[in-house]
Amino acid sequence: MRLISLIFFVVLGYGEDSFITKEEYAKMLYHNPRGIGCHKCHGEYGQGEVLGRYKESNRTIIIKAPNITNLSFKKFYEALTNGKHRLMPHYFLTLQEIKTLYFYLKSSKHKSLKR
Repeated sequence: MRLISLIFFVVLGYGEDSFITKEEYAKMLYHNPRGIGCHKCHGEYGQGEVLGRYKESNRTIIIKAPNITNLSFKKFYEALTNGKHRLMPHYFLTLQEIKTLYFYLKSSKHKSLKR
């Protein structure tokens, strides 16, 4: 059902005559681009979250998703499309979806949008 809703919003867009704003669409996409939301690893605001810890030779190794709020669009795009990241799933996002996610991270409004 969510996939059908997402396709519906993508086809209609988020223009002035739409019942969903660009900010709402961006938030929805950030929370469920293709099954698992960006917020699960990168946090509600893109700041990065600890994904796990393990012990190795009396050291604690922390696996953390990076902060993605300070990336240029070029770096953001490359991270989503090049598939070189071991822990990062490949979402097969369109260019417009990537731009929308980038807008969401750069927008100060996303912090005030309620889930």
